[in-house]
Amino acid sequence: MIRSLLERVLPSRGPKRRECSGQSLGISAASMSRNAVTVCERLQSAGFEAYIVGGAVRDALLGVVPKDFDVVTDARPEQIRREFRRAFIIGRRFRLVHVIFGDETIEVSTFRANRSDEVEADETGRIVSDNVYGNQLEDATRRDFTVNALYYDPLADHVVDYVGALKDIKTRTLRVIGEPDLRYREDPVRMLRAVRLAVKLNCTIAPAAAKAIRRNAPLIRNVPAARLFDEVQKLLLSGHAQSTLAALREYGLAEGLLPLLDLIYRQPGGQKFIDLALANTDQRVREDKPVSPAFLFACLLWHEVAKRWEALVASGEHRIPALHTAMEQVLDEQRETITLPQRFAGITREIWLMQPRFEVRTSSSALRMVEQPRFRAAYDFLLLRAAAGECDQELADWWTHFIESDPAIRADLIEQRRRAQARAVSATRSGRSRRRGGLGRGRGSRTGDEAAPAADAATE
Repeated sequence: MIRSLLERVLPSRGPKRRECSGQSLGISAASMSRNAVTVCERLQSAGFEAYIVGGAVRDALLGVVPKDFDVVTDARPEQIRREFRRAFIIGRRFRLVHVIFGDETIEVSTFRANRSDEVEADETGRIVSDNVYGNQLEDATRRDFTVNALYYDPLADHVVDYVGALKDIKTRTLRVIGEPDLRYREDPVRMLRAVRLAVKLNCTIAPAAAKAIRRNAPLIRNVPAARLFDEVQKLLLSGHAQSTLAALREYGLAEGLLPLLDLIYRQPGGQKFIDLALANTDQRVREDKPVSPAFLFACLLWHEVAKRWEALVASGEHRIPALHTAMEQVLDEQRETITLPQRFAGITREIWLMQPRFEVRTSSSALRMVEQPRFRAAYDFLLLRAAAGECDQELADWWTHFIESDPAIRADLIEQRRRAQARAVSATRSGRSRRRGGLGRGRGSRTGDEAAPAADAATE
């Protein structure tokens, strides 16, 4: 209590406020979301401070088009909500306000402080509650990285920097605010963000911060599984999933997120399949095409499912029940670190279960397949398997031709497939017949021609 009072009353020898015009830095209100600017205007008109903060300012200064816009203010959540018609207070650990403008949501937070005597932490040092309000300086020093602690006032057109962020922006350095080991213990997710941002922004993680990640990587296991899923989703949908996953493995973080990943990479074709899947995902993200987390997890975990499926079949279990068993084993193990929401886990299962069904190309089966809600995702998955060399390219080509054809051609493709299957069965029966006939002559029994009908009957 005394420390908190001293922090508020005595002059600080810590960070000093630096202010630069947006124009001199090459940014302006026009480069920001109009709705975020409107939030700042409304709050300032009501007598509060209000700034666009964090990633949007960082990206604009780095020449990246900002996508998400956050506003920070000295107004309390209830005061913020009163200023807007569609505003909702959310959050437990942090109380935030979401201000809704059609399809865009502006997240508004109150300046916060990280005073050690007013926060709750677990035995590892991870902060579990710190909804402590503060001033702008305190808010800046409690943020994770210097480049995320820049404040832009779009009305006055000035950028506020307390932590040397502008210098780090210039050198593209990702530096932790404060002592890295302590900050990672407070929130281990910061290590994931460091890797994601370094890859996305083509930045270098400062040496002290990088070394601390390797020391503290095991702490990622202390993060709630649901929260880890949210962070991993950001990693995989960043448009740089392939490079980010490689960086996570380099820093020792992948084991705490995807413990099966190293096992999959050691399997024949495992790394090739995942690299193809992530490269495909990155391309889709950059082209603003939709990407499903369910599809990504289906790709990341597939080779471990396939390995167990094969082992179960080899032990005598029927093929489809064996696939069900393998799927549930892998999903259960993954659930120990990252909780895949049921709505995604269900889609992941459907993608896997449809793979053996692609091998059955009869009329009724093929037509039913294309009507399935997850057919397109399962088909894309099949294309990846073919590209990785784990199934015949002919199978993928057949389905590509089938879905691109009109009904008459589809019927012809199915008939061609039926005749090919019939020829294969006939050839198999003929081969068995000749072998049995040869055995008969060797034993002094009937001729091969006489033995053939009996051989055919045995296979029916």
